[in-house]
Amino acid sequence: MTHATPPQHMVTRFAPSPTGRLHVGHGWSALMAMDMARAHGGAFRLRIEDIDGTRSRPEHVAGIMEDLAWLGVAWDNDVMVQSQRIEHYDAALGRLRAMGLLYPCFCTRADIQASLTAPHGPEGAIYPGTCRGLEDAERARRIADGDAHAWRIDMGRAVARAGKITWRAPSSPPIIADPLVHGDVVLARKDAPASYHLSCTLDDAAMGVTHVLRGGDLYGATDIHRLLQALLDLPSPFYIHHPLLVGPDGRRLAKRDGAIALADLRAQGMDPARLADDLRDNRFPVGITLGSA
Repeated sequence: MTHATPPQHMVTRFAPSPTGRLHVGHGWSALMAMDMARAHGGAFRLRIEDIDGTRSRPEHVAGIMEDLAWLGVAWDNDVMVQSQRIEHYDAALGRLRAMGLLYPCFCTRADIQASLTAPHGPEGAIYPGTCRGLEDAERARRIADGDAHAWRIDMGRAVARAGKITWRAPSSPPIIADPLVHGDVVLARKDAPASYHLSCTLDDAAMGVTHVLRGGDLYGATDIHRLLQALLDLPSPFYIHHPLLVGPDGRRLAKRDGAIALADLRAQGMDPARLADDLRDNRFPVGITLGSA
């Protein structure tokens, strides 16, 4: 069984994507991560996850900084920017290819959804492995022809290589990871140099993060991240998954749904210190509550 223990000096982080303005849920998560680090004499870091070329916008980076500063969230050291780390993602992909753990996938989302054999995991349909069985010559030909493709990890092979792995939450016994249930996830997208799983895992290690605090919707992703840490000889942080904030309809707050933005509250004249105190005490704006996920 493989398990790594993070060092004692606590480092937490907040890692937003510049695809819109931060909402109340983002502010709550950032405050918790900052307060945790401060309470233990550690460091709180900020990372901008901007490698989604179809949705990320430079103007939203400035908005993130503005929103956090208004709420009283202050970070230590320089801000890490994912678009400046492409060579590190490429190097990790190269290592995994050399291990024989990656294969190109030419399927579209429609292809996968149309598959009658697609199994289901914790988050719905998972990849049925259509391209896993392609011959090397066929893969090479299609890549040479310029066919768009992602790079998937052969989860069966990867788990066999890594062996039994665990992850930990603070003051908790080891939790056995089950990456197989997620299928052959994408590690390099057709439209981005790395998936969330790969970039997040590498960046947390590069930042020296010891405690990852994030939403409960990412609980399952921890299995995948722990696997990548084992394969790439990276340290394993502690993981803390907090409940999600939900709106009046019971749905999680999301930028795309027009969730209450910090910028809107500022425009309405809200006192940021009072808002921060309310969020720390789990008192949220009207209509927002804690969800079960």
